[in-house]
Amino acid sequence: MPDYQTLEHDVLVIGAGGAGLRAAIEASAAGVSVGMICKSLLGKAHTVMAEGGIAAALANVDDRDSWRVHFADTMRGGQYVNNWRMAELHAKEAPDRVRELEAWGACFDRTPDGRILQRNFGGHRYPRLAHVGDRTGLEMIRTLQDHGIHQGIDVHMEHTVLTLLKDGERVVGVFAYDRERGRFKIFRAKAVVMATGGIGRAYKITSNSWECTGDGLALAYDAGAELIDMEFVQFHPTGMVWPPSVCGILVTEGVRGEGGILTNKEGKRFMFGSIPDNYKSQTADNEEEGWRYCQGDKQARRPPELLTRDHVARCIVREIKEGRGSPHGGVFLDIAWIKSRVPNGEEHIKKKLPSMYHQFKQLAGVDITREAMEVGPTTHYMMGGIHVNADTQMSGVSGLFAAGECASGINGANRLGGNSLSDLLVFGKRAGEYAAKYAKESKSSAVNMAQVEAAERSALEPFERASGSADGPYQVQQELQELMQNLVGIVRQEDEMVCALDGLAKLWKRAAQVKVYGHREYNPGWHTAIDLHNLLTVSEGITRAAIERKESRGAHFREDFQNKDDALGKLNITVRKAADGTMRVDRKSIPDMPSELKQVIEEMK
Repeated sequence: MPDYQTLEHDVLVIGAGGAGLRAAIEASAAGVSVGMICKSLLGKAHTVMAEGGIAAALANVDDRDSWRVHFADTMRGGQYVNNWRMAELHAKEAPDRVRELEAWGACFDRTPDGRILQRNFGGHRYPRLAHVGDRTGLEMIRTLQDHGIHQGIDVHMEHTVLTLLKDGERVVGVFAYDRERGRFKIFRAKAVVMATGGIGRAYKITSNSWECTGDGLALAYDAGAELIDMEFVQFHPTGMVWPPSVCGILVTEGVRGEGGILTNKEGKRFMFGSIPDNYKSQTADNEEEGWRYCQGDKQARRPPELLTRDHVARCIVREIKEGRGSPHGGVFLDIAWIKSRVPNGEEHIKKKLPSMYHQFKQLAGVDITREAMEVGPTTHYMMGGIHVNADTQMSGVSGLFAAGECASGINGANRLGGNSLSDLLVFGKRAGEYAAKYAKESKSSAVNMAQVEAAERSALEPFERASGSADGPYQVQQELQELMQNLVGIVRQEDEMVCALDGLAKLWKRAAQVKVYGHREYNPGWHTAIDLHNLLTVSEGITRAAIERKESRGAHFREDFQNKDDALGKLNITVRKAADGTMRVDRKSIPDMPSELKQVIEEMK
């Protein structure tokens, strides 16, 4: 038997984005030993790509804002299949988490009187997003890292977790490998916090970075945890579409929050003709009022470009399909038009949107202060994920906690922009706090070496397969991405998704036969072969849940069931691994909301 390096911590955090860092900080503050494993280098987590801001009802720009309005906006955006308790905690605690981040050194943009500035964003009734230009995620990670390095956290960079280790029904650690040298390691822990982010790399066009292969969801699923809301995948309406080398890279909603407008090839501002009935009272029906809203006029209604992401994405797809798209298969997003409306217009745009200015200038040769951007939908965020307790963030598997994008509940059918970053802070803190509490109350358990040996054998199999007709891992991954993009994308229908299930079954078989060449050190092909299991697991979960929900709700749009079903609006779709290894899909009733929260929603209408 190999002599594995073994490391031990009270709390082990998997992932070093906003949720993972905040969990590690909180657990360490509770006096337990904390380890953190990250797939990439510290500071390279996908959180750094978040641009627009952190949603929190600070009421610095509009004093009508409050946790009640934020809660109601989040529930309505999620089409009321959200976990109402998570939405309540999030709305109430987000302001304190933002102020805490400020106390730790985050340099937010400021109002004239020195308070944290907040901007407009889609689905939010009032200006609510605390921001740092359009580089908010980067500032969040910098601040959390600078604070966290003083807490005594052991960081294990460039490691990938292969399996969760269990003693009976309880998680007692993980088996992982170091990506640089290919050495296997055992990490023992009394509690594990999953904070691994999303699943974007299951799709061809995505804003997500290479790490986002659904690892946390698949690890938890294989360990017996329940996944919920897997059908709800958010396609951000604005990603770059040209040139091909940048297709899918995010174009922040902050562009629209600062006054950017969407037009088709005819120059028509098409969103004005596509305002849902339940938003008409809050949405401007002319250009002038929409502009006044972006300038902070409290009496004005929001422009239609700031409706929820699912709706805007579908409107863009409609324009493209009906032949009114831009030359490269998108639509136009224009911020340059505001130059005549503000003093020193070009400098104003560069100051408010510095990353967007440089991104388009360097990658597409477009000066956004002078010409429109070409944009289109891009796979962006996973509303579904590990089912957790709202207060403690523990999953159904004892000792396994989850926070951030890999956990599910707060967002329901659709996430509002900016809620992701406050979600990381609020529930990262809670996960770290309760994981530390659990660890203090638990004893160390022995690692089952049979689990370790099985995981090692599985990881090394791609090297041992005979050469010949076996696929390479990149080929299988590419075909999976094409399949999900084409058959389980923005607009869905049953026959296509059934076809996708058949394709996934074939890809599972091919993934089990992939051949990897070379050796374990510095071998990206091997890393990709290991990722395939996670990508296929989450893709199957998305597809099966999407078939089960025979209605259109939020980010899940069925061409064959275009209306909402009131009965399905009271249910979450769940996914669990059955004893025979197959994927079991069930329905779970959403608990009734307390009367006081129902009253909040009614008041906010």
